[in-house]
Amino acid sequence: MYYYFDYNEPVFRPPAEANSLIFQATIGCSHNRCAFCGMYKMKTFALRPLQDVLAEIESVPENHRDHIKRVFIGDGDGLIYPQTDLVALLEGLSTAFPNLNRVAAYASPNSLTGKTFAELQALHERKLRILYFGLESGDPATLKLVGKGYTAKEMLAQCRKAQDAGMKLSVTAILGLAGRRRSAEHAAATAAWVNALSPRYFSLLTLIRAHNENFIRLIEPLSNGEIIEEALALVRHLQPQGTILRSDHVSNILSLAGTYPKDREKIIAYAEAVLEDGRRHPEWFNRVAENNADFY
Repeated sequence: MYYYFDYNEPVFRPPAEANSLIFQATIGCSHNRCAFCGMYKMKTFALRPLQDVLAEIESVPENHRDHIKRVFIGDGDGLIYPQTDLVALLEGLSTAFPNLNRVAAYASPNSLTGKTFAELQALHERKLRILYFGLESGDPATLKLVGKGYTAKEMLAQCRKAQDAGMKLSVTAILGLAGRRRSAEHAAATAAWVNALSPRYFSLLTLIRAHNENFIRLIEPLSNGEIIEEALALVRHLQPQGTILRSDHVSNILSLAGTYPKDREKIIAYAEAVLEDGRRHPEWFNRVAENNADFY
């Protein structure tokens, strides 16, 4: 990640944006009420003035600009930025960075709802090509428990709109989010949602402890072995078309990678092998997963 100016820390970005230049068009998350998430609890949501962001673009040294090929618009919901300002921001990026080939941002159900199909097309034409979307779960009861604010059906409709407008979607879901009681429902419903959309990317994260102790107390956290069992159930249910699966986040204890449907059987077989091996180590297998964030 490049640093040319001061950020409002902490800064979060998807793993795939590690080499992107980040501009904070917003501070924090526009929703910031998901009970499981502690990422932006230390921030008050705000839209940064367009002129401030454009000034940061202009501050990047001229002799560095040819090297900037990817940009990530932060913070937690860059797509919420007002349409006129977002268009101006994207045009400013293209002017400043001649070799820019892709802009990315987090998108929430709220920000997708606020953009029309034509507006999303206009953003895509200006190189906003990928949106990172936190589904979390396809299970209605789990979504209600975490306070997502939208139903699975509503989120599916908004994501389809974005895909139809040309956007690539990178969707994330969280293993362990439903606890023991609804683990099976969480896995099956999440896979069904992904099957209905076939996003370009689908990534599995694992629930971590970070400013969310009240939520953790609402569920029975899964053990290490149960996390693997839930992941296996989910990948067995998955049947999207042309979707790249990743489970390689720092929170994960099971690393998966492949493309559906081509690698489906290989992914399932690997998860089964890891599960079988884990059962040979009952002390670890039955221990509640200790996923704690070091910083935020």
